[in-house]
Order: sequence, then C-alpha cells, then structure tokens
Amino acid sequence: MSDQAFQQVQNGSIVTPAGFQAAGLHCGLKKTERNDLGVIVCDVPAASAAVYTTNLFQAAPLQVTRESLNNGTLRAVVVNSGNANACTGQQGEQDAYTMRARTAQQFHLHEDDVAVASTGVIGELLKMDRLTSGIDNLAAATGNTAEHAEAFCQSILTTDLVKKEICVAVKVDGVTVHIAGAAKGSGMIHPNMATMLAFMTTDAKISSAHLHQLLRDTTDRTFNMITVDGDTSTNDMLVSMASGLAEHEELTPAHADWEAYAAGFCHVCEHLAQAIARDGEGATKLVEVVVNGAISDLSARAIAKTVIGSSLVKSAMFGADANWGRVIAAVGRAGEPVNVNTVDIRLGDIVVLTGSRPVPFDEDAALEYLKGDTVQIVVDLHYGEGSALAWGCDLTYDYVRINAAYRT
Repeated sequence: MSDQAFQQVQNGSIVTPAGFQAAGLHCGLKKTERNDLGVIVCDVPAASAAVYTTNLFQAAPLQVTRESLNNGTLRAVVVNSGNANACTGQQGEQDAYTMRARTAQQFHLHEDDVAVASTGVIGELLKMDRLTSGIDNLAAATGNTAEHAEAFCQSILTTDLVKKEICVAVKVDGVTVHIAGAAKGSGMIHPNMATMLAFMTTDAKISSAHLHQLLRDTTDRTFNMITVDGDTSTNDMLVSMASGLAEHEELTPAHADWEAYAAGFCHVCEHLAQAIARDGEGATKLVEVVVNGAISDLSARAIAKTVIGSSLVKSAMFGADANWGRVIAAVGRAGEPVNVNTVDIRLGDIVVLTGSRPVPFDEDAALEYLKGDTVQIVVDLHYGEGSALAWGCDLTYDYVRINAAYRT
C-alpha cells in the first residue's frame, strides 16, 4: 500500500471483494448478440444501500428494490439491459417481481434478498419468456473470475461504447479491504441521485445505515455532478453491497480509518462518474468544470452543473472554440450569488478572463488545447471558499444521430 489512502487494484473487478460472484449472458432482449442479463451474488447477507432517480416516472424495478432493501441487506442484484421496464403499468410491476422471484429461486434465496435493475427502451413490456429462461441459466454461469466480471459488465451496457469498472484497496485496522464498482451510462444522463445504473461491492464490515450515509454524501460529489444531455432517466439506480468478510473492527465515522475508506469509496464513484461522462453518446472528449471561490460548496456545485450542462458550452467544446462568453453566461444564469466584477476563467492553463474582463490570449494555442480528448474549464469567482467539480462531454452531430433512432 502506498502513502495514498487507497491504491488502485490492477485487473480488479466487481468480484475482487471477498464473498462476491457475478455472471452475464445473452438472453435475447437486445437485437444484437451482446449480453443483456447479469447478476451479482454475495455468499452472505450483505449490508446494502441504494440511491435512486428523482424522476417522478420511476421504473418498476426501483419499487421492487426499495422493498427488498427494507431490512438493509441483500444477497443478489439481477439486472437486464435492452428494456427499461418503465411506464409499463401493472404488468411491468408484475414482471419485475417475477424477475426477483425467479432469481431467488435459482440461487436458493428469499425473494427479499434480491434487488432488480433494468435499463433500455421505455414503454415496452419485457419479453418474459426469454428473460426467465435466461435467469434459469444464470446460476450455472456465475463465478468469481475476471471473465465472470467481464460478462457482467458487458451485460449492463446499452449505447455505451466501453465498459466502466474499477477496484481499489485500502487498509482498515491493518487489513486490506477492497471497494469495487461497475457502471453503465452514455445518454439520458443528468443524475439527481446517481447515474443510469451503477453497482458497488466491498468486503468492508459496515452497517447499512453508515453505508447509506456514505453513499448519499459521495453521490452528491460524484455521480450527481455529471451530465451528458440534461435528461434524468426513469431507471437511475446505484446499489452498494458490503459483505463484511474483511476481518477488521466495524467501520463507523469514529473509526480511525474511516476517512481512508471514505476516500477510496469516493475515488471509485468519481472514476465511474468520469467514465460515464467521457463515454457520452457521440462524445469526442471529457469536459471537466472546476468552480472555486463560490459562497459555498452547494453554490459551487450549482454553478459547475450549469456550465457543464450548457448546450452552448458543450457545442463550443466540440468545435474547439475558445468562446468564454458561453461560460460566463452560464455562470450568470445559475441563480447563485456572484460578484460580476471578480470572475476569472481559464481553459486549461490559458487565461481568457480576469476580473470579468477579457485578456489577450493565443487563439492557436487555445484551439490545440480544446482539440484534446480532455478539456478543463476553471472558473474562480473570488467570492467565498466554496468549490466543486463537474464532468460532462461535448455535444456532437453523432448525439443527434444516435438518439434520433434510439428506439428503432
């Protein structure tokens, strides 16, 4: 372990934490042969927590997962891609319960041991004959190797171009504890809780109450600070499961290693959040917005999300246009306190605005910088001590092409 609070695990995955297995397979929900059904299973009851979309039209699986989490533990989460099972009425609810019951049966669990997640097209009923047949094959496909983790990661993707996963290790009472995550998300990303779908596993010994608080606090600083297109999905869900199989004293905020563990937990969430933003539909670059000098952290978050969510800022990033006017306009409409005479803006290291006034800069150097695959916009308000980070991507012609024919 390095001097850093945590260390990234080479080739680590969702099954690296002790007690977890996974599987993924193709059951026929997608038009392609890509995996579309997956499961994560814990050998023991895992202290668990989740956060969900704030969209009023919530998909049926969220209701089922909330019920399963009433006692604070889970043994498994089953997830399908290709169909969101959202806005599908009473039949959709019954189908989500059937997914839970069938998974519980196959893994010899109680029904309320199982969480359910779905992602894909809204408003279409699940092909339950294919889905239940696939669930019947999951148990035999489940294991704790890198191949099993890879199969699961592939099973949750929709328009994503790449899988998103990470694992870190942190010392707690001298014992190595693992925290891992896998996520999907590429479009319809403007979370007000998490992202489209994300799953975290850890072998830490922690109560569901403390895990839930850590999850909510971390989500506000990571997943809730990304946007691709300003749309919050009906299916957003982030589930975290802790097996407790690492042999250390129970983690609480009073534990000497709590901050180290929380740092590793936050790193996993931030890595997945950035990966989702980078993989935005049609995107060519990751855009990071840094806001410093706000009246509070909450104010800084609101300003950063307004800038990163601006279609004009995103279009300028696609065109490699150093149009700082788009940025300051977004700052001004964020609805937060700002001294209009003290704002500085830079693009990477290139200063374009000082004291709310333009300064000469090298347009060619700015063009080359903005052509890169990662762009940072830094806004310093000189108004307080608040700061925040937000992540997004550029807005491209391909985004329109992909979403113009998403359903068909």
